[in-house]
Amino acid sequence: MIRTLALCLFALPAAAMDFPAPVTDDLYRTTNPAQVAMGRLLFWDPILSGNRNISCGTCHHPRFGTGDGLSLGMGEGGTGLGPDRVADPRNSPERRVPRNAPGLWNLGAHEFAVLFHDGRIETTPEGLRTPMGPEMTAGFDTLLSAQTMFPVLSADEMAGHYSENEVSQAVRQGRITGEGGAWDLLAARIRAIPEYTEMWRAAFPRDDRLDFTDISDAIAAFVEHEWRSDTSPFDAWLRGTGDLPSKALAGIELFYGSAGCATCHSGPFQTDHGFHATGAPQLGPGKAERFETHARDDGRMRVTGDPADRFAFRTPSLRNVTETGPWGHAGGHSDLRAFLRDHAAPRAAAIRPSRDAILPAMEAEDWRILDDPAETAAIAAAIKGPDRVLTEDEVTSLMAFLEALRDPAALAGRLGSPETVPSGLPVDR
Repeated sequence: MIRTLALCLFALPAAAMDFPAPVTDDLYRTTNPAQVAMGRLLFWDPILSGNRNISCGTCHHPRFGTGDGLSLGMGEGGTGLGPDRVADPRNSPERRVPRNAPGLWNLGAHEFAVLFHDGRIETTPEGLRTPMGPEMTAGFDTLLSAQTMFPVLSADEMAGHYSENEVSQAVRQGRITGEGGAWDLLAARIRAIPEYTEMWRAAFPRDDRLDFTDISDAIAAFVEHEWRSDTSPFDAWLRGTGDLPSKALAGIELFYGSAGCATCHSGPFQTDHGFHATGAPQLGPGKAERFETHARDDGRMRVTGDPADRFAFRTPSLRNVTETGPWGHAGGHSDLRAFLRDHAAPRAAAIRPSRDAILPAMEAEDWRILDDPAETAAIAAAIKGPDRVLTEDEVTSLMAFLEALRDPAALAGRLGSPETVPSGLPVDR
């Protein structure tokens, strides 16, 4: 096989490298085509935002690797798409979205049992766990479906500012579930559109009422179907059906060998789904409650309460990683080569962090943590594991391997974005 022959090029023996097995269909959940079709339209329809001006696709657009091309996103109060998105002077955002928009690749795989940068929602033996309590998880078919509850309830992402619309008012008043709650108000909008109700009957024939969990289940099914990615050159190489250039093979040797990248970026999708403090730069407002004034993002500690988890964030999958920048939980790097160098030797980078960000209308507040020596020192002190200074040739080799994880078929999407949606609202194209 090509893979076996390629290993002869490596200085390390094959036994020292733990390659993932080729991806197979059984690693994924099956999807219902009728739900996928309904979810595709809902994903692109702005009707699910409080002010009917933002869809899921606004911040998870295939043009930007299913992210938004920004270090920190701008949902409600923004206008434009991707790096061109700026604050609307007629209705500016209350604050930036505090974390980078993650890609949506392979979320239909069974192994994705933890979501968000801090893992605040996860599948446990007892069922779905979210910070909103067990009463908020009833009816969601999957963890990915439950994830959709968060953007539509966020004032900064989709719900809108207080008193702007009935959805944002319900959220601020704590009315989420039940009649007249935020979810019911959104579902009522969908129930009022005949095309959606017809699709719902085909997608959920056993249900007696179209509710928010049906909407979220359909969107999840679409995401699982649309952005499955396992046909990259690396996948072909693992299956013995394709070759890779010498630089990519050298990058594989580093990644799975001496550089130790696969310690965390393991498995078929290059993630251990764990949480690690890697010293990535902290930009913007930080993840905080509205009554909190600090800009620090404590990462996983916000979920567990354990100081040992401070500044730890979930290991991202590296599928299509060359397309998903800016990189880091706060998008602190817009240059992937620079990110690789800093990520490999993070302590010096944490003390002298990159300011290589894509932020519309940068403000002094965005650099509050980076300008505080005590804060940057605390981030550096939390880093575990050794520093490894990469040569430029090693960076080039690792970049060649990451390019081999780029999947043109997946990036194009299986179904693509629709020309129109049933609400008649404009589609972000």
